[in-house]
Amino acid sequence: MKTTAAEIAPQLAWIAVDWGSSNLRAWGLDKHDHVIAHASSEKGMLSLKADEYEAELHRLVADWLPDSGQINVMVCGMAGARQGWREAAYLPVPTRLDQLSQGAVIPTLSNDRLRVHLLPGLSQTRSASAHFDVMRGEETQLAGLVADNASFSGLACLPGTHAKWAMLASGAVTQFTTYLTGETYQLLARQSVLQHSIGSDDLNDSACRDAFIAAVSEIHKAPATFSSRLFGLRAQDLLDGTLPLGKARSAILAARLSGLTIGLELSGACHACPASEPITLIGNQVLCQRYTLALNAIGYQTQYMDGDTAVLAGLRLAHQALKT
Repeated sequence: MKTTAAEIAPQLAWIAVDWGSSNLRAWGLDKHDHVIAHASSEKGMLSLKADEYEAELHRLVADWLPDSGQINVMVCGMAGARQGWREAAYLPVPTRLDQLSQGAVIPTLSNDRLRVHLLPGLSQTRSASAHFDVMRGEETQLAGLVADNASFSGLACLPGTHAKWAMLASGAVTQFTTYLTGETYQLLARQSVLQHSIGSDDLNDSACRDAFIAAVSEIHKAPATFSSRLFGLRAQDLLDGTLPLGKARSAILAARLSGLTIGLELSGACHACPASEPITLIGNQVLCQRYTLALNAIGYQTQYMDGDTAVLAGLRLAHQALKT
């Protein structure tokens, strides 16, 4: 049975918000940090001016609010970007993930019913072992990883359009790297010469899965051949008489392209990671399963944390830190 606004208001203790570039999601939580309400909107950062954020947030959560008192709102993501609601400056690594709220900024609101905390992202400058990089939003998912294990250490990957790989030591991010793998795949599949050969793959199909695994293994062993192997996809489409025709053919080639791009990412991200240590994947289950298949192909084991679970746990950790 759906919870009504009249039932939510008396229980509401705080609000968690993940504000991305394309949309935002809000959760109402009670004093035990249990979710009692959820709402979403397509008004992400790209759709809003700085003076429009408050109204959109209030529109989304107004029915949840009790008749009196002020509700804390913990916000991660692009609302805190320079071009967002108000900039929450990046915290330089190393940064303890249980201290993100120390870098939060509180925008001035016309409505005193809400007290909004915009969480910061993380930044990294060039050093002997790292290069310039930033993240905004993913740090809160990483905080969710340490919410129940403050001393967590290990390598975590957040697959996506811009995949993030972060090294954690005793609950702190010490170094991270971003790979444009998802964006690279889309550009190659839709705007390069490969667009004539690439369709949509399905790794539940054995032929696609085999093509994906083979491509991951090949490029991991010889990353310098990436560019030539890309053009080889087009040549294979023209010349390989063993491939099926039609959509099955373009699906296999798509799986191979996916394997090449992800495999190239792994050749960089995993080169210093002992195969004996599992890599934690955080995010969408389907995409994380693809990364698990790729990592298993080159000898790594994985563990998985759902992206929504991680962001909520991270926002909860930030909210709890306000009380200390």
